Amino acid sequence: MIEVRIIDPKKDVLLYKEQRELRNKILLRPIGMPDYGWEMFDSESFHFIALSNNEVVGCALLCPKEDSAKLMQMAVDDSFQKKGIGQAIVAKIFEFSKTKKIKNIFCHSRENAVSFYEKCGFRTFGEVFKEVEINHIKMVIEL
Repeated sequence: MIEVRIIDPKKDVLLYKEQRELRNKILLRPIGMPDYGWEMFDSESFHFIALSNNEVVGCALLCPKEDSAKLMQMAVDDSFQKKGIGQAIVAKIFEFSKTKKIKNIFCHSRENAVSFYEKCGFRTFGEVFKEVEINHIKMVIEL
């Protein structure tokens, strides 16, 4: 069974460490970025994790800005992909965002993840752009 929850990196140190390792493994290492090379928003973000047998198998950050927020660093372990974990994380983020009066969420989706975000209700906005040398497109959802 998968449990999705919010963690506090200062209190949930071991889970935060696992989350960081998953982000390195899934998002950074495959594109040649150094470990921990994309943590500049960690301190101002809400951290969501998905647990299976007390192991972090999925994660995402939500970085709020007034009544909007950026979803970022979404990752699901390769062996757990296509099992609804990403959708469960996004659902928890939507539920949480509504309690914080966040009206819209946006993300910079890698091109290969656009269909996932569309299934979650996001729509594309604008043109494809490069971020960390990979094609991305901005996606938005109104809550």
